[in-house]
Amino acid sequence: MEQGIPEAILSDTRLLQDLAEVAKDTALLNGVLMRTKEEPNSSELVTYAPFTLFPTAVPRDVFQQALAVQTQYNLLVDKISQDSQFLEEALASTAESDDFTGRLFSIYRQTTKEGRSQSVVLGLNRSDYMLDQQEGEPTALKQIEINTIAASFGGLASHTPDLHRHVLKVAGLPDLSHRILDNNPAAGLARGLAKAWELYGVERAVVMFLVEDVQRNIMDHRCVENELWSRDIPTIRRKFEDVSLGSDKRLFVDGQEVAVVYFRNGYMPQNYPTEQSWATRLLMERSRAIKCPDIATHLAGTKKVQQVLARPGVLERFFPEQPQVVQQIRATFAGLYTLDQGLEGDKTVAMAMANPEQFVLKPQREGGGNNIYGSEICRVLEDARGSSKRTAYILMDKVQARASVNYLLRRGAPLQPSQCLSELGVFGVYVRQGTDMVMNECVGHLLRTKSSEHADGGVAAGVAVLDNPLLV
Repeated sequence: MEQGIPEAILSDTRLLQDLAEVAKDTALLNGVLMRTKEEPNSSELVTYAPFTLFPTAVPRDVFQQALAVQTQYNLLVDKISQDSQFLEEALASTAESDDFTGRLFSIYRQTTKEGRSQSVVLGLNRSDYMLDQQEGEPTALKQIEINTIAASFGGLASHTPDLHRHVLKVAGLPDLSHRILDNNPAAGLARGLAKAWELYGVERAVVMFLVEDVQRNIMDHRCVENELWSRDIPTIRRKFEDVSLGSDKRLFVDGQEVAVVYFRNGYMPQNYPTEQSWATRLLMERSRAIKCPDIATHLAGTKKVQQVLARPGVLERFFPEQPQVVQQIRATFAGLYTLDQGLEGDKTVAMAMANPEQFVLKPQREGGGNNIYGSEICRVLEDARGSSKRTAYILMDKVQARASVNYLLRRGAPLQPSQCLSELGVFGVYVRQGTDMVMNECVGHLLRTKSSEHADGGVAAGVAVLDNPLLV
C-alpha cells in the first residue's frame, strides 16, 4: 500500500533475516508472549506470540472512523441488553434451531422473570472490522462482528507498538515508526473492571477471571490482572466448578466474595461440558456479583442480533431522533441477510446458492474458525433444505479486502512472504449503574493479520497473528 514498507526492504533477504531475529528477541523482551502448545498450562516454557514482521498500512481516516463510532456501539449493546422484547423477537427462531443459543436464552428468560440481583452493568467489548476495497470505490470500513464476551488480546496489543517501532528503526525507517500510535487497551479494560469493583462496594471482594482449562493465552490475561493489582484490587483465576452461592445471593470462591465475574470462558459450547457447567452459569447470573458480560449482554453480541440490527428502522428503535448516530453506526454495516423460514429467507438461500463466493455463512459461534465459505455454503444450505436448521445461521456479504505483502513470524515457521489480509478491532468499555452511564470509552485497538489463503480464524485458533496499524 502507498506510504507503507518500501519494496526494497521487503525483498532484501539478508536484512529480513536480521530483522526477524531482532523482532523475535524484542517480542520476548517486551512481553509479547504465549505459552507453548507443548506445555499450554505451564509458564515454565513460553515463546513469543505470533506477529507480523512489519506493521500493516491502514488509512488514517477509516481508522479514526472505527475509533469514533465505538462509544455509540457501547451504547447500542447496552440498550439491546435492556430490551427484552427485542431480544425475544430477534432470537426466537435461532434459539429453537441452535442448541447453544437456546441454552443461553433459557438462562436469560429465567433470570429476567426472577428479576435482576445487580444494578451495575459492565461491558468490555471489541468491534471487529475489515476494509472493503472494491474497484473504483473508496475504502469502506465494514463490521465483521462485535464481541461482547471474552474479547481477547487487549493485553498483548498493549505491548506490540514498541515492538514494531523498534523493527522500523532497525530497518532504517525511523520516520515510519511515528505513524504507529500508542495503544494500551489493557489499562482501559482494567479501568472498567476497577470501576465495577468500586461500585460493588465491598473492599475485600475480588475480581474473578473465569478461565478455560487450557490457558495458552494467559499472558494476555495477566496484562489486565496486573493493571488491577496495581490499583490494589485483588484478582483470582477460577473455573466453572470452583464457584458457589452464599447468603443474600452473594457469590463466593474459596471463602472469598466475588465482586466481578470477568468471563474469559463460556463463549463456546465446549466450555459447558456438563450440566453442572450450565447450572453454574445460571447460579452466577442469579448472584449479586457483577457479570462481564451478563447473559443479556452476551446475547446482544450474537450474529443473529447483528443481522436484525441491519434491517431498516431497527437502529432507530434504539436511537430515536438521533439520525447522526444511526448513520454513524449504519455506515459500518456490511450486507446482512436473514435465513429465517419464509419468503425472505428463501430469497437469501437462492442468492447465496447462485453466487456463494460473494458471501459468508455465519453460525452463532465465537472463537474463530467457524464461518463457512464458497461451495461449502451450498452444501450446508442444501443439507438444511426443508428444515429449520438454516435459522441457526445468518448470511453476510464477503468483504472485498486487498491483500498486502508481509512476513508472519511464528515459532518454528520459515521466514517467507505472504499475501495478507487484516482485521481491525476496537475495544470499548462501559459501566452503567441503574440508569446512570458512569463510564463509556473507546480504550484502544487491535490489528490481526493472516495469510489470504486462510478464509477464517483468529490468533488463538493459530491462523492470524498480532499486528499494528501503520497509519497512511
